[in-house]
This record gives sequence, structure tokens and C-alpha cells, in this order.
Amino acid sequence: MAYVPGAVLIVALVAGCSAGTEGDASATDSKPGTLSVSAAPPGKYRTLPEACRAIPLATLKDLLPGAAQLPEVQQEQVYEGTPAGTFDTDRRVGCSWKSEAADASRSVTIDFERVVSYDPAVSDEDRAREVYAKKEEAADLPSASLPPDGTGKETGKDPVPPGGSPTGKAGADGKTDATPGAGADPESSPGADPAGGTGSTDAAGGTDDTADGGTAGSPAENLQPRVLDTLGDSAFLDDLLTPAGSAAQQRTVSVVFRTSNVIVTIRYTAQPALSTEVPDSKELQEKAQALGEKLVDGLSE
Repeated sequence: MAYVPGAVLIVALVAGCSAGTEGDASATDSKPGTLSVSAAPPGKYRTLPEACRAIPLATLKDLLPGAAQLPEVQQEQVYEGTPAGTFDTDRRVGCSWKSEAADASRSVTIDFERVVSYDPAVSDEDRAREVYAKKEEAADLPSASLPPDGTGKETGKDPVPPGGSPTGKAGADGKTDATPGAGADPESSPGADPAGGTGSTDAAGGTDDTADGGTAGSPAENLQPRVLDTLGDSAFLDDLLTPAGSAAQQRTVSVVFRTSNVIVTIRYTAQPALSTEVPDSKELQEKAQALGEKLVDGLSE
């Protein structure tokens, strides 16, 4: 009977050690700083459209008027398009079309990029914003407006021509300052000196260029590279005029826009056969923007 208390003591010590171990484990599990972080939500778009079927046939015919002059079999080949090579069609797809006629050639290229963030703390859409912002920065768009004297000093570009259509003169970076309309002429602005000395077309040649439908004193329409406010979540337009062999002028209008986690790039190029002709900036810009709106609608369906 004298040994019973000792046995009870040993059992009590073992139980106490076990309880202490469980308590230590519980205390370890409850250490601060181990809270789990919820993953950022995935992007709105999980797939991409079939690029070569993204543009309606009627729109392609409008973008590539020269194709109508081709035999029917060749027309079908033009409108079929050429898909861009890609390793993952869920992440990136593209397609291009080109028509060549006796008077000019035109081409259209579209590219869809679905942005995916591999950082669980950054959503696909936030990552897409970063990718788009880099594209817009690389485009080196001019400032929203030229200084009052129209010299282009703020952007480093050549002065905007006062006439109603682009002159075809490219700046040092190849971009064309193409703001049409007689209203762009500083001399036609309220408060400007009519006697001028600014070298406007009207003063020098006595002509009023209203090729784009503008009239003297009408508000200028901005055809410079710029941010677009009504296309997708974010968008910009670029306009590049470059020589294309034998002094021919080639103009490429690019429209880049983002909608949620998808970034779409449109490139619309025109090259007249005659070196004396300059592709119409207004027409190309309007058609490229209209195509952008159709593609936004197609993604939303």
C-alpha cells in the first residue's frame, strides 16, 4: 500500500506532460500572422473568339474594297484570312487579311490577348491594366492639345497642317500630325490676327481645303494619335505614315483597347499605287474605330 501514492504521482506527471504538449501545439497554431489571403478574382474572359471569324463579311468587304475586283475564288481566299501562329489559343489569337488592287492595297490585322495573372494577390484585370498601360506608353502619344501657336512644341511633332486633309508629311518618329478642318488654322480662331504671318494655306495659296467636308471656321476634328474615351475600358489610336518602296506612302492606323482582361490590337493599312497619293487618315481612322466597336460587342456576346 506504501507504493500506491508513487504510482499515482507518475501517472499524474505523464498526464501533465501530455496536456502541456497539446497546449503548446494549440498555442503554436494560434500564432499571429498565419491568416490565409484570399486569391484575387479571375478575369471576366476565360476564352478568346476565333480570330478569323471575328469580323463580319460585310465589314471585311468595306475594309478591303479592292477585293471586289478579284475573281470569286480569290475573293473567298482574301476573306478567309490568315490565322496568326500561336502556342495557346486560350491566351492569344490573331488573323490578317490583305487585298491588292490596281489602284491600292489594304490590309487588316487583329490580335486578341487574354491576360492572366500568376500572382494570387493580383487579379487578371489588374494585370491587364498594367499590360495595356505599357502599350499606351510605348505609343508615345502627343499631348491632348497643341499650344495656341500651333507650333507643336509640346509634343516635338511637326505643326498640324491647317487644311482639311493630312499633308502626308511625317514627323521624326514617323507619325503624322493630321488634324483637318479649316478650324485648325490659328488664323481662323477667335481673337487670332487675320493678317497673320503664320503661314496658313489660305494666306499662302488663297485656297480653302475642305476635302474632308469641313468648312471655313468649322471646329477642327482631331486626327492626331490620341486616347479614345468611348471604346472598351481603355483605348488609344495611333496613326503612322511611312514610305513603302518607290516613295509610295503607306499609312497604318492602329487601335488598341482593353476590355476587362482582354487586350485587342487592330492595324489597318492602306498603300496607294501612285507615290503622289496619300492614304486618307480620316477614312482609315473611322473604319478602324468602327471595327473596334464591333469586336467589343462580339466579346460581350
